[in-house]
Amino acid sequence: MTKTVLLLLAIFLFAVTTPPLPAAAGAAPDPVLDIAGEKIRTGVDYHILPVIRGRGGGLTLASTRNKSCPLDVVQELHEFSAATVCVQSTVWKLDKFDESRSQWFVTSGGVEGNPGRQTTSNWFKIEKYDSDYKLVFCPTVCNFCKVLCRDVGVYIEEGRRLLALSDVPFIVMFKKA
Repeated sequence: MTKTVLLLLAIFLFAVTTPPLPAAAGAAPDPVLDIAGEKIRTGVDYHILPVIRGRGGGLTLASTRNKSCPLDVVQELHEFSAATVCVQSTVWKLDKFDESRSQWFVTSGGVEGNPGRQTTSNWFKIEKYDSDYKLVFCPTVCNFCKVLCRDVGVYIEEGRRLLALSDVPFIVMFKKA
């Protein structure tokens, strides 16, 4: 009986003091889920909504920063609407650095697909943030390119809520359109 207790104690101590084995290399990340608990799918339209209510609505495109096109990605007071008067892509991209505001803004006019050096400004990621999600700009489509990696947050100017790179992430959820 003493041998059994010592063996169980040894197994317990080994289990408590041994670090867990690393996850399998290249293991697939958890899928991104919409508010219904379903996997987000390519080719399906979704509304991107804030998790925290009372600070604006979903995301849309709007004319801001004294320009008409390309449209910037902004947070609306109401649900998402992708109506646009610009005859161009609604694909997001990171705009050139705005010297007057010292900001990197998210705008439209990007190119869908075609990963590489010419399209690094088009690549955003959805990352898990606690039990929700955040948007991140950190393109990994060019092995030799030096890129900027930051969370996408909200920049408030004259009552408008523009998406821009930020130290404070914009926490979102996805609703099938």
